[in-house]
Amino acid sequence: MHIDWTTWQPNQRATLMFIVDEPRRQALLIRKKRGLGAGKINGPGGKIDPGETEVQCAVRETQEELHVTALDPVKHGELWFQFTDGLAMNVAVFRATRWEGEPTETPEALPLWTALDALPLHEMWEDDRFWLREVLVEKKHFTGRFAFDNDTMLSHEVVWK
Repeated sequence: MHIDWTTWQPNQRATLMFIVDEPRRQALLIRKKRGLGAGKINGPGGKIDPGETEVQCAVRETQEELHVTALDPVKHGELWFQFTDGLAMNVAVFRATRWEGEPTETPEALPLWTALDALPLHEMWEDDRFWLREVLVEKKHFTGRFAFDNDTMLSHEVVWK
């Protein structure tokens, strides 16, 4: 599957939020219970609603999925996903080090505090191994472009800023 990323356009926009407890060197992840990626470990997130900004969506989705409010989130990157079934998703990736609330299980997600040096990459989307640690630990900024056939990654490209 060849993708011309210079002309690529998403048909869906979404966000991911990663809350990092720097003193404890842990990230707040979720085990997704339903929807795209159900069963996988990821950050909370979801589709951007009409009229909503990326950051508003990232905060709202984290509230809905974990009952936690991320404070002062910083955008660290963008993920461009092209799936063989036609889904073309642009995902804004945020990182926050302050939050309010206690992570709580919801119908959508089970919260998981995870050590930054032991990220469960084997239970996450394949692309995460190419950028997640750099964002969470090293605070880098990036654009990642990935092609998938269902759960199988066909190609990847990460550009660091």
